[in-house]
Parts: sequence; C-alpha cells; structure tokens
Amino acid sequence: MKTLEYGIKTIGVFFIVTLVVFLIWIFSIFFISRIFDLLALSDNLYVAIEALSTALAVATVFGAGYFAIQELSESSKTRYMEIADKLFNELNSEENIKARKTVYQLSPFNPDISLSPHQRESIKKVLNSLDRVAFLTQKGWIPDEIIMPWLHPMIAKSWDKLEPYVNYQRNLRGESYYYEHASELAQRCFAWRQKNRIQNQVNYVNDEISI
Repeated sequence: MKTLEYGIKTIGVFFIVTLVVFLIWIFSIFFISRIFDLLALSDNLYVAIEALSTALAVATVFGAGYFAIQELSESSKTRYMEIADKLFNELNSEENIKARKTVYQLSPFNPDISLSPHQRESIKKVLNSLDRVAFLTQKGWIPDEIIMPWLHPMIAKSWDKLEPYVNYQRNLRGESYYYEHASELAQRCFAWRQKNRIQNQVNYVNDEISI
C-alpha cells in the first residue's frame, strides 16, 4: 500500500512539473515572438527557435516520465525485498522452527489418533504463519518470483503434513474456507516449483534436524 501511495504521489508531481514547464514554454515563446516583431527579425529564425523549443520541451517531458517510472520500479523492488526479508526472518525464528519440527515429525494423518496439546499448538502456529505469508504476498502485492526462492521449502514441507488435517477440519466444521489462504499459498508454491522444475515430492532427510 505504501508503494502504491508513493507511486501516485510520484505521478502527481510529474504531471504538475510537466504543466508548469509547459506554461513557462508558452509564455517564453509569446515573449520571444513579441521581441521578434519589435526588432523586425526574420520569421524563419523565429520558426527555427520555436521548433527547437518544442523539441526540447518534448524531450524534457519524456525524460522526466522515464525517470519517474524507473524510480517507481526501484521503489517497488525495494519494498518487495523488505517484505520477503521480514517473512524469512519471522519464519526462521526459534519459535516457528520448533513448531515446524513438531509438524514434520507427525505421523501420517489418522483421525482416530489423538494429538497432544503440544502437537495441536504447533499445527496451529504453523498454519497461522502460512496464513500470514499468504496475506502479505497475495496476488498483486508481491510477485511469487520474489518470495518463493526463499520460502518454498518451508511452505511445501509444512503443507505436505498439514493438508490432511485442514481437509478433515473443513469437513468436520462444515467450513470450506478454513485456512483457505494457506491452501492457496501452498498451491502457488507447488505451481512455482513445477514452473522451475523442482520436484513437488517432499523429502525429509532427518526429522530431528529438518526445519
């Protein structure tokens, strides 16, 4: 949102500056024409100066526009990287790492097997973290190409374990929207992995150290 506001302000300033320059050029040409009339100078010279001034004005406008677009693009990239870095650091906090370790060690889903309070808490924490990532990186806010190279292993492994639990709770509660944002994030993750030829099959090398 801040990037959008900044972009609107940049474009607004650009149009204001363009209008001011345009008005200055109009008055300048008017005064030059008056001087030429008073001095009885050649009309050809006046036409040449007028054409040159017009070309210069057009070049100035296009140059300022290009600069504004480049500045907005760089601002967006910086904003994207700040969000990605914040999410990466948050997901790699000690608390979230421990929660994911617990989730990775879960047995294949079985509704008849009761979960311990610690396991339930860890599942909830990991799902909430996925929901947060999904919210901050929703479509139109930040490209997947920025975040997925960093976050795709955590997202893929977590959802591989948690999808059966989420589907079971949806049916149990009658709420199809239960953690739907986390689910959409996982689908985006798997689509990105397929696009970049990364196998969607998740491998757990060592549950004790895997994060």
